[in-house]
Amino acid sequence: MLLVALITVVPLGAQLIRSGAAQSSADRPAPRAVAAVTPAPPPSAADVLERTVDGWEAESGGRLSLAVADLETGATARYGEQRHVFATASIVKVDILATLLLQRDGELSRAQKALAERMIEDSDNSAASALWRQIGRARGLAAANKRFGLTSTVGGSGGWWGRTTTTPADQLRLLHVIFTDESPLPAPSRAYVRALMGEVVPDQDWGVSAADTRRGSQYYVKNGWLSRANGWVLNSIGSVEFRGHPLLIVALSDGGNSMDKGVEALENVAEEAAEAIISG
Repeated sequence: MLLVALITVVPLGAQLIRSGAAQSSADRPAPRAVAAVTPAPPPSAADVLERTVDGWEAESGGRLSLAVADLETGATARYGEQRHVFATASIVKVDILATLLLQRDGELSRAQKALAERMIEDSDNSAASALWRQIGRARGLAAANKRFGLTSTVGGSGGWWGRTTTTPADQLRLLHVIFTDESPLPAPSRAYVRALMGEVVPDQDWGVSAADTRRGSQYYVKNGWLSRANGWVLNSIGSVEFRGHPLLIVALSDGGNSMDKGVEALENVAEEAAEAIISG
């Protein structure tokens, strides 16, 4: 009799346990729905560029400004403080050569061509001084720049052509004079300046040329650098191709405490400016 009772009770106990488990599940509150989290959109290329400019200025105590134009779309953009003027250092050599070609109707003597090649390709200062005198120094430069459409570039006094001051907008306009038909210079003169800018010596191949995305291709650049008591003047102007877009880029800086870091900054912002202009 005892054995029969145990056999009867065990199934009943199992049934009660199962019933209790079912009841407990029924009494539990339904889980809350979790709201979907929408990730924040990535920063725009222009925002990244502005942060890079601001970061370099904060770290170095200097100033950095850029201008870029997409010759395919016609878009133009500027970044950094645009009201400041910058010493040109050696980028004025492009303006000197353009002035000489304008004054001579594109006809240069063999001696002038030799000086021009040294001035642009090697950034030779004595060659620049010789041609600076031939164009009539600051007065000659000013007359040509009026024809070119430059409005804020002032030639350095006396023989100090490297102390010429300019703005990113003026340098971008000068690049249009060299690389587009928006120019008082005839096509052969423009091609001549481009050819020299495409043959700079290797140790001067830095700056905006970093933005060129082609392999083993032709880009055009002229750089300027000058050490002063309040820091480095480091400038780069030129034309590159970025993801199929022909671009003109100007990067001007002063007050940086290191040439190496300044060059790195110019190259970074040139690449970011290229990205920003084609992405809109």
